[in-house]
Amino acid sequence: MIKIGFVTVSDRASKGEYEDLGGPAMQSWMSHAIKNEWQAIAKVIPDEQQQIESALIELEEQGCCLIVTTGGTGPAPRDVTPEATEAVCQKILDGFGEQMRAVSLKFVPTAILSRQIAGIRNRCLILNLPGKPSAIDDCLNAVFPAIPYCIDLIEGPYIEANEHVVKAFRPKHAKKPTDA
Repeated sequence: MIKIGFVTVSDRASKGEYEDLGGPAMQSWMSHAIKNEWQAIAKVIPDEQQQIESALIELEEQGCCLIVTTGGTGPAPRDVTPEATEAVCQKILDGFGEQMRAVSLKFVPTAILSRQIAGIRNRCLILNLPGKPSAIDDCLNAVFPAIPYCIDLIEGPYIEANEHVVKAFRPKHAKKPTDA
């Protein structure tokens, strides 16, 4: 079973003072984009670096091949999601953050303040997304085409995209016969 972790980083949402909109937005997007059966494991935690790191490690150890986070990527003092992600990853993949910022700049000039990153922890891709649901959609539409092949390269499960939502890219040698 493919497992995907969803982490909402928000002081207010973790206390129940604010409705988590980002976590459900990420899950909804994935439910439309991924053809395979998959299981969601969701967490809502405060903007505390140690708690974010612990959540990411726990989800990876539970077998998640992909973890997406929302929140905590801005310049505010309590925004520490990228620092937590970098601390638990063996490799950082700068292109994901670069692409998300480039796409977001088409909509808002403050996208340059965003610090989303992505990295690899063992056989798991961890991706930081913005907090706003519409920005989550924009960013996932921009970077998801590379996610299934990235997961292939780190020896994770074969994820098939619903091409009516988003078309994943794989080189010909990496496609299963049913994809060709």
